[in-house]
Amino acid sequence: MQCVLFGHPLRDVFLFSQLLKQKSQVSEKPPVSQMDPQKQPKIIQQNRKISEKRKEDEKPKEKDQAGTGHSVPSASKRDRKVPLPATKTNGTEYKKGAQKRTNGDISSKPGDIKHKKRKAEEAAAASSSAPPTEEDIWFDDVDPADIEAAIGPEAARIARKQLGQKESSISLEKEQAFDGLTKALALDCEMVGVGPQGEESIAARVSLVNQYGKCVYDKFIKPTEPVTDYRTAVSGVRPEHLGQGEELEVVQSEVAEMLKGRILVGHALHNDLKVLFLDHPKKKIRDTQKYKPFKRQVKSGRPSLKLLSEKILGIRVQQAEHCSIQDAQAAMRLYIMVKRDWESTARDRHPPAPAQHRHGEDA
Repeated sequence: MQCVLFGHPLRDVFLFSQLLKQKSQVSEKPPVSQMDPQKQPKIIQQNRKISEKRKEDEKPKEKDQAGTGHSVPSASKRDRKVPLPATKTNGTEYKKGAQKRTNGDISSKPGDIKHKKRKAEEAAAASSSAPPTEEDIWFDDVDPADIEAAIGPEAARIARKQLGQKESSISLEKEQAFDGLTKALALDCEMVGVGPQGEESIAARVSLVNQYGKCVYDKFIKPTEPVTDYRTAVSGVRPEHLGQGEELEVVQSEVAEMLKGRILVGHALHNDLKVLFLDHPKKKIRDTQKYKPFKRQVKSGRPSLKLLSEKILGIRVQQAEHCSIQDAQAAMRLYIMVKRDWESTARDRHPPAPAQHRHGEDA
């Protein structure tokens, strides 16, 4: 029986055998991964090189972690790694960060920081020490006294000049003047409070100055009863002052002896004489609080020494704690300014006794 394939018996058998051979050769070929590297496609060879390089990079890390006793993270954890911040060990990123900080004027050198700080301090000191100029004091509706308190005496001088006010050349104390007792002496006392509420006053300090403003007497007084209010903010008196003070009886005697036969100058003198338990002839008292021309000049019925000094002398006193020496100097300076007129008025008010009357008294 003949087998007929594809039309011609012999030719068909030959073709069929060739097909079987090709099929068997295809089935016997190894997979691509098992083939000779030279016969593999180029893409597959490149992928293999990359994977081998990764394995070589990971080997040192595994050794380091094994040496320190830490386990090697799994591949899934490595994939989730967060990039490290810029440090000295990760090269280019660190250099870029350093470059940015340098461009931003953030110097990493301590010397540069100190130099800049020193320059800033010098500039601040120069600006603070520079005196104000007329361009700086441009406002004309502010009292020069307020300007002096806020900015300083130089600024107040400029403000007075712009307002056309004369600068005060008055001094409370005359330099190189006689420092002994003169015909007129000015008295002032500082007081402290006693009693339950500290409302009652006792003498704590007594000061006397001559007509040139020279201090001729200044003593603290030991309190005769417990002090309940030192009034330090006003009086300037503290416990240690009174602990070293003089006995009241001694002070009374010394002050009375110095005032005998002299003109007594002061401000609200009735308060000072009261706490000293002293008296003085009325015709020899010159009280700046009661002098009528002063009252009219400052438009006040009972002007304070601070007001009189500022408006008439152009001098600010009693800015903080009071000083009995300075207050006595201010009262004396006010008296000396108007001494001629004041003494003329006093003579008219208290004329000297007739000669015959005086002889009768002497007899």
